[in-house]
Amino acid sequence: MINFIPIFPLDIVVYPGEQLNLHIFEPRYKQMIRECLKENKPFGIPTVLDNKIEEFGTLMEVTELVKEFESGEMDIRTQGKSVFRMLEVVKSIPDKLYHGAIVDYPANIIEHGDSSIALVILNEVKRLYALLNLEEKFPEHRSSMISYEVAHFIGLSKQQEYELLCLLSEVQRLEYIRRHLNNLIPTIKELEEVKARIQRNGHFRDLSLKDFNL
Repeated sequence: MINFIPIFPLDIVVYPGEQLNLHIFEPRYKQMIRECLKENKPFGIPTVLDNKIEEFGTLMEVTELVKEFESGEMDIRTQGKSVFRMLEVVKSIPDKLYHGAIVDYPANIIEHGDSSIALVILNEVKRLYALLNLEEKFPEHRSSMISYEVAHFIGLSKQQEYELLCLLSEVQRLEYIRRHLNNLIPTIKELEEVKARIQRNGHFRDLSLKDFNL
């Protein structure tokens, strides 16, 4: 399917299923969001890298207008729906302050198909966050889109997060994450050793002269 959508370029990567809270303050985006709310239509967030709008982005649905200020600024809740690819940016739209784009929606295989791969990856991510004392940031509710749910929690750069967004198969995304985590293994092991040494310090130990070969 090919259609036109209003766009809100941001220097972040948003994934399908992700919830994103936004404060809307620019006149063009206030106009855009008001129209989205009134007409119940989505908008797109294409990723910006190095001040350049990239080809891929995520279609967003406004799920709640949390607050509207006297100035017209708004706090809104949104949720990612699907990955889109921009075919053409439309910078001039009659009576509109915002830009738009002609986009299509490439087929995106969501199911991972191999639960063992997903389990290995989830265990590695959980282990890493336990070492960093960040277990509360690990996603509690997991769907079939495991790659999207953990992508922001594994230390990917923005470029890497975008590369993950461009992969249109869950198996490919999980393999990308697995390779990234494999590169982190030496660091994880070093963290484990440091943590073990810290835990040993301050513990009472039963020592005798024979322990020192005297």
